[in-house]
Amino acid sequence: MTTENVGVSSMVAPLRRVAMRRPGAMLTADPGRWHYAKTLDPDAVNAQFDAFVAHVAASGAEIEWLPDGSDDLADSVFTYDPSFVVSAGAIVLAPGKPLRRGEADLHERFYADIGVPVLGRIQAPGLIEGGDMFQIDAATIAVGRGLRTNQAGIDQFAALVEPLGVSLVVFDLPYGDGPDACLHLLSVISPLDDDLVLVHAPLMPAALYQLLDERGVQMLHAPAEEFDRSGGLNLNVLATAPRQVIAIDGFAGTAELMRSAGCEVTLFAGDELCIPCEGGPTCLTRPLHRA
Repeated sequence: MTTENVGVSSMVAPLRRVAMRRPGAMLTADPGRWHYAKTLDPDAVNAQFDAFVAHVAASGAEIEWLPDGSDDLADSVFTYDPSFVVSAGAIVLAPGKPLRRGEADLHERFYADIGVPVLGRIQAPGLIEGGDMFQIDAATIAVGRGLRTNQAGIDQFAALVEPLGVSLVVFDLPYGDGPDACLHLLSVISPLDDDLVLVHAPLMPAALYQLLDERGVQMLHAPAEEFDRSGGLNLNVLATAPRQVIAIDGFAGTAELMRSAGCEVTLFAGDELCIPCEGGPTCLTRPLHRA
């Protein structure tokens, strides 16, 4: 195994290598079972995914493809959640959404196949999803404790990253729309640069807001109307480098807000791939290397 092209200690450093998976079972998923807003149009989903992939590739990132299969893992296209990559390798997580539990095995096999060191795996009763975590800086990871991530999962994760000199700051998330919906920590904040984030302040943990304010991080307040209309996905943007982001089209106020702060914003249609399924550009990628 090698760590030459592995390691993430920033949400905004240039994206060099990323794991993705094509839509599979999502294309025929029962919306009631998977908590999707509607039955999806497979042609539109594939076309929008291809457009997003093209933007990721154009950023210069090397894409590593998780193998396709005949499994029932409809949400597995959202590769950010089942594992988390830190400076020395990957940690396989334990998704809080029961239908996603099988994705942990998928990620563990994938890392073995491509030679990414696995530092550990979260075990029951621990639950933790990638969407509830982001790096504030190289030595600090913010974690949201809520309906998808519990204290047992947080404790196990903390023990795995502590030898790397990384500590956690933990924030409680609101109940939101309940356990069937997806409210992650990254549902209410998206890092755009080391000193710039996009936020929906009404749902932010107050202590996180105060911490960022104390650190001098500028917070861009996305339009509440667009947050509501998008189910929060106007806020879900992928930074491929500092102030270079990929976002879902259709939310002009959010895009203009980021541009006014010096961001280069690339848009793609996500009304079929993302909006009905509660997953945006960040969710569709698992960064393997940023540098």
